[in-house]
Amino acid sequence: MNHDQRRSFLSRTGALLALVPLTLAAGSARARTAKRKTTTSSDDDRLKAMEKQMEQMAAELGELKDVQAIRRLQHAYGYYMDKCLYDEVVDLFAEDGEVRFGGGIYRGKAGQRRLYSGNFRRVFANGANGPVFAFLLDHLQLQDIIDVAPDRRTALARVRCFMQAGSHDAKENPPPGIPRQWWEGGVYENSYAKGEDGVWRIKVLNYHVVYQGTFEEGWAHWKSAAPAADRKSFPEDPNGPDEWSPEGASAWPQTAVVPFHYAHPVTGKSWS
Repeated sequence: MNHDQRRSFLSRTGALLALVPLTLAAGSARARTAKRKTTTSSDDDRLKAMEKQMEQMAAELGELKDVQAIRRLQHAYGYYMDKCLYDEVVDLFAEDGEVRFGGGIYRGKAGQRRLYSGNFRRVFANGANGPVFAFLLDHLQLQDIIDVAPDRRTALARVRCFMQAGSHDAKENPPPGIPRQWWEGGVYENSYAKGEDGVWRIKVLNYHVVYQGTFEEGWAHWKSAAPAADRKSFPEDPNGPDEWSPEGASAWPQTAVVPFHYAHPVTGKSWS
């Protein structure tokens, strides 16, 4: 190899060797880029999974808060009823809420006031709003099963009521037509609505008397009264309901079941 050939060979070899670091650097850069893409993709998946989990937890927490608020609302109803605080009871209802009691349907605030602040106040509290000396009227609220709708704007609940009531010996007379002391059991199948202010209120209070009985004889001897044939509604009867509906489940000794609003928790089947 002559001098010129050696110079050409060394020149080409040097150029090739100079390219080696550049090639290695490019390969390393491609590897780092691929690793970053893999890492970024994996991090994105984990982040999305965490976000989804947090959304689910937030929804579950919100539903639990709703259930607790509805339970508190229903229990407050029982406590106010205990003490004949009928104006406070009316304030627990939605403006367009209704009460279904004794076969009657009382609609809106006017109907609610007619029943609680009118009929009940007159019968149980001598026209006053508040406790009556020597008169017991406890409404225990028990066994609540509450189901909140997916949009968290409405809810349904089944609640048992157990009542012990009566007049003390110091009270000359119990309310007209009311036993001196009695037991009562009933079931609510209610609906509730959340207002624009985020506060839950009673939408429909649907109370079914299951049994009644005097303290002395017990419920076994109670004779449930048949509804009057000439029942009148408001305004023909100033104290009457807005409408009379067919009686639902009959009181003891009948044993008809108040329909469950919820499906069986294990089988998912409805029962009616």
